[in-house]
This record gives sequence, C-alpha cells and structure tokens, in this order.
Amino acid sequence: MKLIRTMAAMIAVASVLSACGGGSDDVGKELGLTNPQIHFVHAIPSGPAVDFLVNGNAPSGQTNVSYKGVTNFTNINTGSTNVAYAATGTTTPLASGNFPNVAKGHEYTVLALPGTATPDIGLIDDPFDKGLLSNSARVRGFNASGNAPNLDLYLVQASNTNISNVSPTMAGVAFKNAVPASGQDSIYVSGGQYVLIATAAGSKTPIYQSQAFTLSNNADWLITSVPIGGALSQLAVGQIHLLIVQNGNTSTPSVELSNTLTGA
Repeated sequence: MKLIRTMAAMIAVASVLSACGGGSDDVGKELGLTNPQIHFVHAIPSGPAVDFLVNGNAPSGQTNVSYKGVTNFTNINTGSTNVAYAATGTTTPLASGNFPNVAKGHEYTVLALPGTATPDIGLIDDPFDKGLLSNSARVRGFNASGNAPNLDLYLVQASNTNISNVSPTMAGVAFKNAVPASGQDSIYVSGGQYVLIATAAGSKTPIYQSQAFTLSNNADWLITSVPIGGALSQLAVGQIHLLIVQNGNTSTPSVELSNTLTGA
C-alpha cells in the first residue's frame, strides 16, 4: 500500500508540473529516479572532429562532433565513469577525465577544451536540485576560452543593459571552470527577454554583448564562452563568443549568440 501511495503522489506532482509547464522528466530527476545523463561540447577552435567516449566506447549520437558542436543527452550507468574524446573513428584519447560517483537524477557535461600544449577536458556534475513545483529557468556559466583567465557574466533584462551598478550573475568564471561550480546546483531565474554581457573579471567594460533573446521558463542552459578562431593569446572585443548549450533532448542543442559590440 505504501508503494501505491508513493506512486500516486508522484503522479499527482507530475500532473501539477505539467499544468505549470514542467514535465515528468524533471520530477524524476528531482527525486533521483531517472538514469544519469551525459552530453558533450566541442570548444577547441580549429580542432578536429571528435568522438565522445564513455568508458572507452562512443554512445549513439556522440560521434563526429565539430567545433562548437553539442550533443544531446544520453543515459549512462551509475558509479565511477571514465570519459574522453578522440579523433573521429579512433579510440585513442586526446584528453580524458573521470566522474567518481555518477548518480541518478544528475546531468553531466564533458567539454573538449584548448590547452597550452595538448587538448584539455572540462567536467560538470549538475545535481539538478530543482524544486518540484518550480518553473524557473536554470542557468550555469563555463569558461572554455584560454584567452580569458577569468570572466564575469551578466544576465540582464533586455530593457536595461547598463551594468555599472549591477553585480555579475556569474562572477569570476575561471578557465576550465563553471559557476556555480561542478557539484552545485544551477542558478534559477525567471523567464523573460535578456541580454548576456561578458567582461574581464572585476571590470565593467564589456568585451561581449549579445543580442536580445528569450529565456523560457523551465529552460536548462549552460552558457559557455568559446574562443573565436585561433584567438588564444588576447582578450578583447571579438575574441570570444557565448555558446548556449540547451540541456535536454532538443532539436537545437546549441545556439551561438552574436556579439553586438563594435569590432566583434
């Protein structure tokens, strides 16, 4: 009987969420019932197309990924999980890493990153700690630009893009790191019309400002800075763009926002 009552409660919550714009998949993640999911982002300019490897094998839909390419989520098993990426058609890793304790309900992101001598890798464990009745959008920043040691990212209303008296939404995003950090939950914001602005950490001088865009309720975004072309030695207007990684299974897993600043 207890199991039946629990299942009935879960169905009721799922019905409420659906009416509010959420979904049963979010319920399963929040309750830690769904399989862990993983996907891959290629952020190495001029790098070769690669295959994403999980425990030595390339999952379906995770192969032949080019620069600024983003794959949709695929299910993985729990426990220690090795990840890597290799030139397409091979299994010799260009870079590798490990998630020591993959857990149900979590989302995992692996990023191919430019390194000083050899390719590098970035890892994000997102515990997806969204409230069951929340329809807020989830947002996290990541710095994949070797020419940007630290970035401040501002998510501001499209109607007011003056950041002189505004604190960064994601402050001090260091190269190869996320804010909030891996293992912590994303930031929650209301849906609406927004603009993204990037500056060097501590500065109020934008080096990047996006066009206005819509951030929908229940969206799940990873905002990733990517270097443009071979721009790995300087940080200036036009040397980075922001790539929106839309988490979840979607027909458009990534969108690159254009820089509206002069010189971009």
